[in-house]
Amino acid sequence: MLIDARTIPDYAEPVEAGDIKEGLIYFAVQYLDSGMRVPQLEALVFLGRNLAPGDVGQCYFQDAGSYREGVRFGVPASDQDPTAIFYNQHEKELNHIFEFDRALDELLRCSSRRRARNVP
Repeated sequence: MLIDARTIPDYAEPVEAGDIKEGLIYFAVQYLDSGMRVPQLEALVFLGRNLAPGDVGQCYFQDAGSYREGVRFGVPASDQDPTAIFYNQHEKELNHIFEFDRALDELLRCSSRRRARNVP
């Protein structure tokens, strides 16, 4: 399989807080090591902003798997799938949240770092 060559920037391009839209899937890319060679990728659905009383600048996400199964934020815990994961993050701290192609760019940068260190 040959996929079109692409030029990726040397820097991450996370989603801008003002650009995220409710109900769309985004990708959290985080690293399990300080060398940024062991990525962890998670698909998340953006649920909305300031969903709890007193919130200011909070963005809420849910793991995409439980969202697709019909689990929703705000339903009593006893009625929820216990494996559902909800996150809230301040809108100024979304530097690990990407649209699909930008997440792919981040993984390609990781691949380059791994090759440079001969990480299998």
